[in-house]
Amino acid sequence: MEQTTLQCQSCGMPLTGTDVQGTDASGGFVEDYCIYCYENGAFTQPEFKVEDMIEFCVPFLVEQGMEEKAARGILAGSLPGLKRWATEADEPVFAIVNLEPFQLVGIGERTTNAAEMSGQGKIGALWERFWSGDVQSALSGAALEGDSRIYGCYADYVDGAAGEYTILIGRRAEPSPELPEGLASVDVPAAKYAVFTTRRGPIGTVVLEAWQRIWRWASSSAGPERAYTGDFELYDERSANPEDAVVDIYIAVK
Repeated sequence: MEQTTLQCQSCGMPLTGTDVQGTDASGGFVEDYCIYCYENGAFTQPEFKVEDMIEFCVPFLVEQGMEEKAARGILAGSLPGLKRWATEADEPVFAIVNLEPFQLVGIGERTTNAAEMSGQGKIGALWERFWSGDVQSALSGAALEGDSRIYGCYADYVDGAAGEYTILIGRRAEPSPELPEGLASVDVPAAKYAVFTTRRGPIGTVVLEAWQRIWRWASSSAGPERAYTGDFELYDERSANPEDAVVDIYIAVK
C-alpha cells in the first residue's frame, strides 16, 4: 500500500516525520499539525487568521526559490481549505449537473498539492507549454470535436486531494486509440458535478479564489461529498480576456 505524506492543516507543510509533527498536551505526536503551528496541545500563533498565515508562509517559499507573487497565490488558494481555517468559510453557491462521459486530449503531468505549494509544482509550466506552437500543432492533428473550449482536468487521484493526481490541459476529442506524438488523453467518466462559477476578474486571481471556496466547502460537512472521479476547469468565450474572465469549475460529487 502506498504511504501518503501527512500535511499540516494550518500551514500546509508536509509532515515527513515525527521531528516536524506537532504535539498534544501530553507530548504525544499529532497527525494534523506541524511543530511550528501546534505544540503541547495549543496553536503557537492562536491569534492568526488565514490571511496572517499566508503572509507568514510567503517568505519561506520565496527562500526556496519561488517568486513572491506565485507563492502568495498558491498559499491563498490552498491554505483556506485546510482544517484549521475551513470553519471561516461562507458556504459557496453551486449548481448540480449530470454529464455523459467524454475524452480530453492535451498534455499532462503528475503532481500533488504539496508539490505545487512547495515551489516544486508543474502546473504553471504546463500551462505555458500548452500554448506553445508544438502543442497547438499536435492538437490540430487530433480528432477534436470542434469544441474550442479549453479544459484543465484533474484526474487519476490517489488518496483524494492529499495524494498524487494528473493535471491535463487540453480539449475535447473523439475517442481514439491513437494520438499525435506528444499528447496524452484522459477519459472523464459520466458523473454528477457541483459547478462553481468564478466572479469576473483576472483569471489567475478568480480561479484561485474559487478553488479556495471549493476546498473549504469540501472539508466541511455541508453539501455532497467529492467523488474524485475527475474534476475540471472550463475556459470558454468568457475567459478570452485573461484580465476580465469568468471560469466554471466542475467538481465530481457522489
